[in-house]
Amino acid sequence: MRAAVLLLALATMPLSACALQPVYAGGGDGAVASGLSGIEVLPIEGQSGWLMRDALIERLGASGAVPTRYRLDVRLDNRLEGLGLLKDDTIGRERRTLRARYRLVDVATGAVMLDTTSGSDAGVDVVSSEYATIAAEQTALENLTQVVADRIVATLALKLRDQSREAER
Repeated sequence: MRAAVLLLALATMPLSACALQPVYAGGGDGAVASGLSGIEVLPIEGQSGWLMRDALIERLGASGAVPTRYRLDVRLDNRLEGLGLLKDDTIGRERRTLRARYRLVDVATGAVMLDTTSGSDAGVDVVSSEYATIAAEQTALENLTQVVADRIVATLALKLRDQSREAER
């Protein structure tokens, strides 16, 4: 028994020295959470744009209570392309791709803090019912919007965490 406890203690020693820290340290009052809530998301063109903007605002927690410190400019590339051809030369499968190019801009200085892209894609079966195919395409767009918004906010959170670490040094 003592050997097992000793072995467990030795195995966990390297973990105590690792630099892992929670991104949202400090909870809602922490640097990352308050930084995210201080991001203004500018309007984005098109249906995919308003879906994305709503998803981002929801995830960022922008309530207007925190002064705007950053501006998020997003451009979307939303594509739907046919992939599989059936025997009768009709499309049997489609791929919906949603890519976002986004920039985080410091409002006070105009400096670009982050300029990157994120995206995802989904397959859509083309069935005999046109209504069902259109509904599947729309659902794919809505789901992709959620996935890409999650990725954008995760990248923003990491950027803000790194920035707050640099400010502490």
